Amino acid sequence: MTTALSQPGILAPPPPLGRSLTFRLVPDSDPRPALRRLRDRFSLDWGVIGLGDPLIRALGQEVKGLRTFPGFSGPACTVPSTQQALWAFLCGDDRGKLFDLTGTVESFLNGAFLLDDAPDTFLYAGGRDLTGYEDGTENPKDEAAAEAALIPDGNGLAGSSFVAVQRWVHDLRRFRQFPPKRRDETIGRRIDTNDEIEEAPPSAHVKRTAQESYEPPAFMVRRSMPWATAHEEGLVFIAYGNTLDRYERVLHRMVGLDDGVVDALFTFSRPVTGGYYWCPPVAGQRLDLRRLGKL
Repeated sequence: MTTALSQPGILAPPPPLGRSLTFRLVPDSDPRPALRRLRDRFSLDWGVIGLGDPLIRALGQEVKGLRTFPGFSGPACTVPSTQQALWAFLCGDDRGKLFDLTGTVESFLNGAFLLDDAPDTFLYAGGRDLTGYEDGTENPKDEAAAEAALIPDGNGLAGSSFVAVQRWVHDLRRFRQFPPKRRDETIGRRIDTNDEIEEAPPSAHVKRTAQESYEPPAFMVRRSMPWATAHEEGLVFIAYGNTLDRYERVLHRMVGLDDGVVDALFTFSRPVTGGYYWCPPVAGQRLDLRRLGKL
């Protein structure tokens, strides 16, 4: 088992509260001192750290399988890429502590990284999306989750993971105006029982994204959480996998590039950010960054 080498937050259930931080790299800066501080001072129970392709390139290194998040466009829908250099998901049960922890992480990265986005996330109705539907129903569990999320071997890669991170904005007012039958058919499940609707249209989100319907299967470990402000709300989508190919195939189908059928999710929601990150393994009680050369 490689779970002992992985960042514990990858396989842990979503926390009561979270904060999804993305950082951009300051041009012409040296990120190494900041990465050393992050490696030596970031406590693994704070959350998960992911490194993006812009950072890996700035170090003159390569992580096999990592790439920039691709932008997609399909019939009447778009998926933007807002690839950044570093991502941190902080977890906890106190918003004040998360606020302070954000400042702590920023202090580690000071001089080379600038905070770009920081939506607060939270559990809603026992793990439901803000639409009221259960999220992550078909997530693999236990050993299957570790197998789907973690890279089993490789030079400095064993126990690491790739993660796709997007922030989606929901138009809940529009969604709530749909008749109940249309709402169920948009998601592909019945809201009261969470049962999958076999006769749902091909555009139903569940049918577009059923992980076992791909060849090979596209199993991922999703740790998505809702977010909300006074003016907008939606979902921070987080999916871990031992390859980025799986999520990319799912996204390809969602925007209708396989068969022209667009995921009904786009009738009331849209992604506004998108990034891919490599979540390094751990050695002892700290991040293992040896794959990045001498820091």
